[in-house]
Amino acid sequence: MYLNTMIIKYNAKEGQIMKLNTIKLINFRNYPKVELNFNNHLNIIYGNNGEGKTNLVEAIYVLSITKSFRSNDDKMLIKDGELSTKIEGEIENDTKNNYQVIISKDGKKVKINNNIISKLSDYITKINVILLLPDEQTIFTSSPQSRRKLINIEISKLEKEYIVYLNNYNKILKQRNFYLRDLYINGNASKDYLDILTQKLVEWGFKIFNLREKFINSINEIISKKYQSICHDGEIFINYRSDYKNKSKEEIIKIYDKNYKRELAMGKTLYGIHHDDIIFLLDNKDISEWGSNGQKKNAIFAFKLAEIDLIMKEKNTLPLLILDDLFSALDNEKVKNIINLLNDNIQTFITTTELDRLDEKLLATSSIYKVERNEIREEK
Repeated sequence: MYLNTMIIKYNAKEGQIMKLNTIKLINFRNYPKVELNFNNHLNIIYGNNGEGKTNLVEAIYVLSITKSFRSNDDKMLIKDGELSTKIEGEIENDTKNNYQVIISKDGKKVKINNNIISKLSDYITKINVILLLPDEQTIFTSSPQSRRKLINIEISKLEKEYIVYLNNYNKILKQRNFYLRDLYINGNASKDYLDILTQKLVEWGFKIFNLREKFINSINEIISKKYQSICHDGEIFINYRSDYKNKSKEEIIKIYDKNYKRELAMGKTLYGIHHDDIIFLLDNKDISEWGSNGQKKNAIFAFKLAEIDLIMKEKNTLPLLILDDLFSALDNEKVKNIINLLNDNIQTFITTTELDRLDEKLLATSSIYKVERNEIREEK
């Protein structure tokens, strides 16, 4: 069964179109060396399971946000037996620029046009990538920390200062937890310093809360339409849960004061944006409890597709799109609907083991790469 390939187009005048022209890998995962040129529209990477298809799109993702979507340990990206890895790519938006991420046993460096960028926040907002994975529906049943990580990554693509806010909040949170334990052990220590830390924590917390609330509200304006485009019915709404919601700074500080003895006994900060969570509601029911596996997949796909519109609106540019092993996650009808939502101005990377599930007309206008035995070969 072939897929219909009718494409919804954006007006090119609405914004810039981001393209990854080339990528070069040295000692990345299973690849000793790779140099590829990419199609401006659709790039299909195919091969058997375990050959390294996902490794290639992972490299594109790392080039964008400097982190993997598969591992928290950067050193895992270095090919076995080697000391470092380098991902290099030419990105064309309004102009062409060279980006590099270099990871070694000693740490990580990022460069733009061969200039070292000291702050990651000055780098990761430059290349916009939307990633769709086949098992992302597990986000609904995993921990709140996983869902916070999801929105942290997505907001950091839009808001340069967001990473700075997070880093400052986490630094103060660590100091406050340490001082709570110190106060518990040393009963004569002054609470004044804890109050100073609490004030700073709340200040940074509200900066994060405001950006998270803004992001969720913006997604909520779009996500139901995207969901209905995939499966034709259902209303999706994301409920943002936070200790800070509908409260002033003074009210939050009073909560800390009221619960001082409890926090002291437990030696940690019990309230704040580090306990935030997002709940996806399908027709006003928690999708994690009531949704089918298919509905959960559709919801996360709708979320990511809504991000494309949001990036276009906020940054006046279209992102790159990665669809990793999409065909293993959905039936043919749902895949067809996803493909229909793509537009030929978005540069897209699809990994698959099944070329025959793509329409021949679409294949004719795509670049196709075969992955086999630690090598990637462009076939057309």
